[in-house]
Amino acid sequence: MFQLDPTRTYPVETESRTIIRFQDCDPLQHLNNAKYFDYYFNAREDQVAKLYGFAPAQLFRELKTSWVVYQHQIAYVRPALVSEWIRIMSRLVYFDTDTTITEYYMTDDRKEQLKNVLWVTSKYISVETGKRIPHHPAVMDLLGAIKLPGDDIHTMPFNDRIREIKHSLLDAK
Repeated sequence: MFQLDPTRTYPVETESRTIIRFQDCDPLQHLNNAKYFDYYFNAREDQVAKLYGFAPAQLFRELKTSWVVYQHQIAYVRPALVSEWIRIMSRLVYFDTDTTITEYYMTDDRKEQLKNVLWVTSKYISVETGKRIPHHPAVMDLLGAIKLPGDDIHTMPFNDRIREIKHSLLDAK
């Protein structure tokens, strides 16, 4: 099972760079709306394993637990285009005893244009019963170590959060 290293500081944001594949696009050469989820979830899975030494499959095998998606909020701000290099960032913005909210956003390769924002609310469950259960203590430790500082992001209206991310991209220039 994952063991938190108390001497280590864990990054709170993951980042991946990838190219939009032709096969994932619609006839207008825009990334298909459903494919955003694949790009986000694949990027997060890869980065969480790399940065935190943790794979969600560990929960399933060792603790017989997992997260299931409860709710999505998604905004398609600008299209991601075929053969375009993009950046995918993700971060945990909230957790409690049985719930997590992960924020994902996509930009162009230079991180100047916001393309998409996604909030995913997940519930922690026993795979044996399918019912919600409290996070395992080791999982709570991990979540505490990787959560974005601050407590108010998840209570912010989604459209306000989109504007905030856009402004942060402009400020970073």
